Amino acid sequence: MKELVIRTSCDSGIDDIELYKGLEQSIGHLAGKLKKILLLPPDITRYHSGAGKITAMYYKMLKDTCTIDIMPALGTHELMSCEECTVFFGSEVPFERIIPHNWRTDVVKLGEVPGEYVSDVSEGLVCDPVDVEVNRLLMDSTYDLIISIGQVVPHEVVGMANYSKNIFVGCGGSSMINSSHMLGAFYGMERIMGRDNSPVRKVFDYAEEHFIKDIPLMYVLTVTSQVQGKTAIHGLFAGRNRSLFEKAVKLSQEKNLTFVDKPLKKVVVYLDGQEFKSTWIGNKAIYRTRMAMADGGELIILAPGVKKFGEDDENDRLIRKYGYVGRVRVLELVKNNKDISCNLSVAAHLIHGSSDGRFSITYAVEKLTRDEVGGG
Repeated sequence: MKELVIRTSCDSGIDDIELYKGLEQSIGHLAGKLKKILLLPPDITRYHSGAGKITAMYYKMLKDTCTIDIMPALGTHELMSCEECTVFFGSEVPFERIIPHNWRTDVVKLGEVPGEYVSDVSEGLVCDPVDVEVNRLLMDSTYDLIISIGQVVPHEVVGMANYSKNIFVGCGGSSMINSSHMLGAFYGMERIMGRDNSPVRKVFDYAEEHFIKDIPLMYVLTVTSQVQGKTAIHGLFAGRNRSLFEKAVKLSQEKNLTFVDKPLKKVVVYLDGQEFKSTWIGNKAIYRTRMAMADGGELIILAPGVKKFGEDDENDRLIRKYGYVGRVRVLELVKNNKDISCNLSVAAHLIHGSSDGRFSITYAVEKLTRDEVGGG
């Protein structure tokens, strides 16, 4: 599969005309061979990735000659409404082409990453094998091409988001989601954030190499930033090889990491109400600031759209039950409580969502009560 790399030094990013031409070029070598395509964009919680626009462009250029299915890589997130799909993809992408992914029921197991390998990459912190599960549509041989679309950006679990994470978590099942999140939490966010070769990424690399290398998959990766309130796409990377992801990682490290001269004593983060409706997503305000926060500092999160904790009912219940009580306490809870030991992605989330007493965290919300926030 051919590779496409477009970078721009222009502050405003790649314009729509160049972006459309680049996307045409990414599939140009397959002209006349494509009859049925599966697009795997993120959901609206990745609104600023440029992926909604890219999905709409692919749909426009292929709709007259191909059957196009679109399955947002939801992971554990809730389904998008028709209105949210219109906001994210635009009005020209029909809502009836959107296929939901259910991480609990819609997956097939392809194999497992051996426990010995997991132990090796995690320095012995985790020794259990990891099931490799993906949505069954990815194994549907009637698709001529599967296009995974998303943004490479610093991430608390894997180090740098996207590439095969979009497949094994975004379109994956509960076992991989739980195992990968807990592996990242055990290893430590501070050793992962903004880096490529984390233990979790190595698990994804193993799964990519051993279980899905033969499916007709192409990655379309973006690197973006906000310029005067608008999303600027600084790089577009299309192809299959890992080297493409590595190029995107380097650009993201330039564009999306901010280094400070000294720890920050007080930080205010605003969460766009359209994107952030739960602390499951909104705690990115914590993940992306905690390495810069001073001990004894204060983080204030303005979250007008946050109305719950988990993205699904069971995760929400567990977060309300146990709360963001710090790494040591969460590990004790996992040992002694079956409900959370069977939902390790929630345990990892509770670890990530705590400052472990280093600094205070205040959520300012409109749609949760003081008691609910205090209890969580």
